[in-house]
Amino acid sequence: MATKLNKRQIKQLKALASKLSPLLWIGKNGVTDAAVKQASETLESHELLKVVVQDGCPIDEREVGETLAGQIGAQLVQVIGHRFVLYRPSKKPGIKKIELVH
Repeated sequence: MATKLNKRQIKQLKALASKLSPLLWIGKNGVTDAAVKQASETLESHELLKVVVQDGCPIDEREVGETLAGQIGAQLVQVIGHRFVLYRPSKKPGIKKIELVH
């Protein structure tokens, strides 16, 4: 992703993410190819993704979030407890896009 999110955009995305249910769980195998593929497909449809890192995961939440974000070109918006949120603008036509504040 070319542009870094500013503080107002992060605040906006955090507010939107608070209403989301997690759509991806990372377990004892850590960041697998299947998890990367699912995260990328979900972001293409929703732009915002809440992920849960389960207790058996060998790496911590922030590291999982940064690894996953790096592999799929997304940005890590926040990490809270065992959850984190990723954002990536979608190129898919016909989905509701998130209008970021400036």
